[in-house]
Amino acid sequence: MATGFREDMASIAQKGLIQPKETMSEVKSRNNSLHIGIPKEISFQENRIALTPLSVALLVNNGHKVVIETGAGVGANFSDQDYSEQGAIISFNKREVFDADVLVKIAPPTFDEIEMMHKGQTLISALQMGSLKESYLKALLAKKINALSFESLRDEGNILSVVRAMSEIVGATSIFIAAEYLSNVTGGKGLMLGGFTGVPPTEIVILGAGTVGEYAARTALSLGAEVKVFDSSIYRLRRLQNNLGSRVFTSVMQPIVLGKAITTCDVVIGAIRASHGRSPCIVMEETVSRMKPNSVVIDVSIDQGGCFETSEVTNHKDPVFRKYDVIHYCVPNIASRVPRTASYALTNIFTPILVDIGDMGGLMNVIWDKPGIREAVYIYQGHLTSKDLANMFNLPCKDINLLIVSNQ
Repeated sequence: MATGFREDMASIAQKGLIQPKETMSEVKSRNNSLHIGIPKEISFQENRIALTPLSVALLVNNGHKVVIETGAGVGANFSDQDYSEQGAIISFNKREVFDADVLVKIAPPTFDEIEMMHKGQTLISALQMGSLKESYLKALLAKKINALSFESLRDEGNILSVVRAMSEIVGATSIFIAAEYLSNVTGGKGLMLGGFTGVPPTEIVILGAGTVGEYAARTALSLGAEVKVFDSSIYRLRRLQNNLGSRVFTSVMQPIVLGKAITTCDVVIGAIRASHGRSPCIVMEETVSRMKPNSVVIDVSIDQGGCFETSEVTNHKDPVFRKYDVIHYCVPNIASRVPRTASYALTNIFTPILVDIGDMGGLMNVIWDKPGIREAVYIYQGHLTSKDLANMFNLPCKDINLLIVSNQ
């Protein structure tokens, strides 16, 4: 009996596979088709885009409509033609893009962009809590939308997926930036980063043993550099050693040991993150003043205030300044330096979520089924659901689980 049932099911599946493509497309388009909008990023030096052309092709093949504002992919070297060839609709009208049911973008929408949004819309973007204003949050709430902060998205392993991906990119890229500013071309020491037969290796100090620190250490070691990693947590230092699979110099934040390492090295990378508020300032101005001339400081933590007392925010067009003859690189958005790679990393996270929203019959079913996505929701149907934001601005907060149950 069971065998006959399986054979019947296999027969039905086989018939489904040999249906004409037109028939299959028609079925897909009828079932939970999404209207997805990708606006062009207008934030300063934001070059990434949320979806790549191949991801658009996947979504279109699943019966979804994707509208992309003209020029949205230029920063990441994707042309309008790249997207249109994969089935995207290229729009010259931003309002047409904002008519979509689901908006996916990198930077938080501006007040003008919020004005174009409509009730019931779903927004997936960064939230950037460090610079968030109450008036901005209230403008989003007034639109009665659903909003997800992609910094809070977690995968099946409970890892912050976007934060992890961007941290990996930033960690590796910071070493290539260091190599660039050690060279003579940019006024550096004229050193090649790494080791060479008969020549002492470049010395790199990394502050922080998190994901950024780990990938910075991994890249530096692969180039033959001598690496020293400092962190306040023995657990993180041990984890870094195990993940790298090789023994590197590690130490807790002992001022004398740290000061000696910084004043004798060629590159210092600050990668210390704070879970809330400003990152701790670890390296004082007096220590920087004793560093070797033309040494390089890369402050990856600058978006949280920086971990060097001498740090000042710079940008991609004017990325460095000198203080005490030490080159400082303090650009907050390092991932935008390699926007195409970063866009590929982001699209790998966003595309499955969009497919799930379509396949599972809407956002409500997805956030009910997937705790990692539910955790990223901070506005649901116009209600504030984030306790952190509610406490920050003293606003009322509703339990998202109760809201979902009441709507079922």
